[in-house]
Amino acid sequence: MIKFLDLQKLNQPFETQFLSKTAAFLDNGWYILGNEVKLFEKNFAEYSNAKHCIGVGNGLDALVLILKAYIQLGNLQKGDEVIVPANTYIASVLAILQADLVPVFVEPNIETYNINSDLISEKITPKTKAILLVHLYGQLAEMDKIIELGYKHNLLIIEDAAQAHGLPFNGNHARGFSFYPGKNLGALGDGGAITTNDDKLAEVLFSLRNYGSDKKYHSDFIGVNSRLDELQAAFLSIKLPHLNTENKARQKVARRYLAEIKNSKIVLPICENFANHVFHLFVIRTETRDDLQQYLLKNGIETVIHYPIPPHKQKALQDFNQLSLPITEKIHREVLSLPMSSVLTDDEILHIISTLNNY
Repeated sequence: MIKFLDLQKLNQPFETQFLSKTAAFLDNGWYILGNEVKLFEKNFAEYSNAKHCIGVGNGLDALVLILKAYIQLGNLQKGDEVIVPANTYIASVLAILQADLVPVFVEPNIETYNINSDLISEKITPKTKAILLVHLYGQLAEMDKIIELGYKHNLLIIEDAAQAHGLPFNGNHARGFSFYPGKNLGALGDGGAITTNDDKLAEVLFSLRNYGSDKKYHSDFIGVNSRLDELQAAFLSIKLPHLNTENKARQKVARRYLAEIKNSKIVLPICENFANHVFHLFVIRTETRDDLQQYLLKNGIETVIHYPIPPHKQKALQDFNQLSLPITEKIHREVLSLPMSSVLTDDEILHIISTLNNY
């Protein structure tokens, strides 16, 4: 069976370093917000060309905390509207709701799956104060147009970069990252981070993640407990120097898929510039998605659906169930993610391509 993502195989090259770092962690005796978190924050900020990195518990918390920090600074108020892609993982929407803000859904470009920047303007009202964009599947959103819209309408731009480690980001916006194990830069458990060049925003974020406190037992804000784990930070520091290699390997696999998969029943993703796509996921579409998934499974190929139900149709978001977002709904009916990582062998890639071409 060709696994969708073989995490054991991906992490095996680092096992000796992981064990050594774990032993040092145990010997040190400092388990929360210690030197390993500080080191990773420094390294990831430098890697991301950002002034600050704030390690947090996970990617969802990263987005929630950015929004709550902007509320504390007066840039947002509870009840403000935030533009968000309709085609995204539900966490993007949950973050807005958990910050007591109102999500306004915008349809995607069906070729790139990212938010369609040409449709944003018609959704802007006097209550719109921010755009939360997503670099879905690892592909950079249409940043030039979105930045221009933000400037024109005086909107904050916040980036959900949970799937976008290593992209050449454009602009000085707050970005939320996830280090869920399956990400291009994945921990061995949950983890997340925020990057920003804004000193005031960073100061509030460092407090908010730690009970609203920057001095022990003194809380200036109503904060949360969302701190990047010390041991996960150590593991991430080990893997960070290899992130570019991982991304290049994924791009190499994607080039083969795009060049060699030839089946009129299958719609391949559009990638006009490989520098702007790190291929966290390689997502195809077909009208017979469930049948294709079973066919691939019978031929020893594991796939995953990202995602079967759009956020606005989830039971948890009943207030939005009545919305009609046909492009998003079509995408969610048809998408299927192929195996994608640096540990796929040439024989495995060939088998995946041949099997798809024979469907």
